[in-house]
Amino acid sequence: MILLNFSHPITPTQLDQLSALLDQAPTRVIDVKTHFDEQQPFVPQVSAMMEEIPLTTGQWQGEPILVVLPALNFIAGVLLAELHGRMGYFPPVVRTRPIPNVLPRQFEVAEILDLQSVRENARKAR
Repeated sequence: MILLNFSHPITPTQLDQLSALLDQAPTRVIDVKTHFDEQQPFVPQVSAMMEEIPLTTGQWQGEPILVVLPALNFIAGVLLAELHGRMGYFPPVVRTRPIPNVLPRQFEVAEILDLQSVRENARKAR
């Protein structure tokens, strides 16, 4: 499984937590820089960012991919549309949460959100 990380660096502890949730370790972690110019349109910036990810068309469509979304909601929204277009479905995403009462602030893996299942279940309400 390929882990695309659009957020803060993944720690070894978080990788262990992911491996436990998935019953397998990610085979590859790709850290993607998501520094955006907020004075420029986001869609072309997301497209340019995606072009820098070293995956082939076959990998986008055939490899299992897990995503850590960027924190800025506008970028995350455009990114999800771009990922769906490349993959043909919504990828599962990692949700992190702050560890309570820990300084400096640290994050743990909370769950994996199956966005494709969310979409399919939502279609039943149409």
